[in-house]
Amino acid sequence: MELENCLSLTPQSNWQVWVGQLDLESDQCWQVAIGEKELHWHEFQDSFKCIAAAGGRVENEDDHILMIYRRDKWDLPKGKVDKGESIHQAAVREVMEECGLQYVERGVKLGVIYHMYFHKEKWVLKDTHWYKMRASKNEILIPQIEEDITAIEWVDPQTHPWKTNTFPSIEDVMSW
Repeated sequence: MELENCLSLTPQSNWQVWVGQLDLESDQCWQVAIGEKELHWHEFQDSFKCIAAAGGRVENEDDHILMIYRRDKWDLPKGKVDKGESIHQAAVREVMEECGLQYVERGVKLGVIYHMYFHKEKWVLKDTHWYKMRASKNEILIPQIEEDITAIEWVDPQTHPWKTNTFPSIEDVMSW
């Protein structure tokens, strides 16, 4: 995401008040200026219920990317890390569960995306760890309906219209 298109915010000492002032319904990107990163980051995290998640940008032998269609948006497979599970184990498990894959090869870690949302009268900060993965285009794809996934496709990222209906964070992961 291009930072020049982002609204620059300066956090206040009361994070809950500050976060409450954000317009989460807008498509605006927020760039948060944090001075002493370590101290402020922990203060910021303490203001939320924190959830760790993991997923994959899965490529096949044709360099097509596995995308899911969930809640009317193109997305990449991901989900919450279970108790006692490592982040990289969760990434593979979530991809396999959401797409019905039998075999996924995990590659390098691509990065982490943070996002926040309001759920059940509480602010949630989710950190999603992304991995590069490989799977065969010959596997049968089975959408995990209970996770609201209605379609799964191997897409050519250059020609498929996924960019017109996705989240900004997915655009970032696709560019890594």
